[in-house]
Amino acid sequence: MKYPVSMTAFGRGEQVTGNIGWTVEIKSVNHRFFDIRIKMPRQYCALEERIKKEISPFYSRGHIEVQITPAANLPESKALAVNLPLARQYLHCLQEIKNDLGLPDSATELDLVANYPNVIFAGDETEDVEAIWDILKQALRQALELTCDMREREGVNLKNDLLGRLDFLAATKERIHQKVPELTSQKHSSLQERVIKLISEVDVDPARLVQEIALIADKADVTEELVRLTSHIDQFRHFLEIQEPVGRRLDFLLQEFLREINTMASKISDAAIAHQAVELKNELEKMREQVQNLE
Repeated sequence: MKYPVSMTAFGRGEQVTGNIGWTVEIKSVNHRFFDIRIKMPRQYCALEERIKKEISPFYSRGHIEVQITPAANLPESKALAVNLPLARQYLHCLQEIKNDLGLPDSATELDLVANYPNVIFAGDETEDVEAIWDILKQALRQALELTCDMREREGVNLKNDLLGRLDFLAATKERIHQKVPELTSQKHSSLQERVIKLISEVDVDPARLVQEIALIADKADVTEELVRLTSHIDQFRHFLEIQEPVGRRLDFLLQEFLREINTMASKISDAAIAHQAVELKNELEKMREQVQNLE
């Protein structure tokens, strides 16, 4: 399987050999854990563990529903049988009623007895479990192969969408980075003007004043946040290229993206940066919706 893959898929398989036939439908959707539900005739529930072992290598997490039904239009494999002791009791009762009431002879006793419950029934035959499993496994594999194909195709679409949104994040981050020196200089000048105005009548060491202003301006510097954001973007791209499930790691990275963006927006008191931070968070929310569909 080529990663990344989506957790959302559908596949159907059918296999018929002689009087044995199965139809298997698999539907999967996103889920935090590996959760599988199997619906099949109760008399074959002993095969559930085998079915789960076949499915497990194809999924690491997700909610998987498996519907297993006998294939349509198969001839009835069960033979009819007669409960002769019960039929004799019914006939004896009919004859007793006829004799007691003095009823005339009739040829309908056979029809009456045959229609009574449990006289004629479908006999239970011993089924070959291994033969049943062999056919069922083939149908199951067909359904799994179709779900894999659908998950891979959807995974490619999700990957391309995420890369496009990642490019937007990187471009917006770069615009902010280019504006940081100007914003830092403006912050420094603004602080200096305000402090000078406040202490115009107080004797203060100019060197100490410059030092304090520099410290305050430094607290508003977002260089570290931008560096970490760049690292997260590079790591996100790397995860999209590795051949293993990465949905959880990508989801964690998006939380780190949001942390850096919030910190950056709180440090910079600038309307344009605030607007760009809102755009970034809106894009992150769209990315999270997509990532939650990745295994």
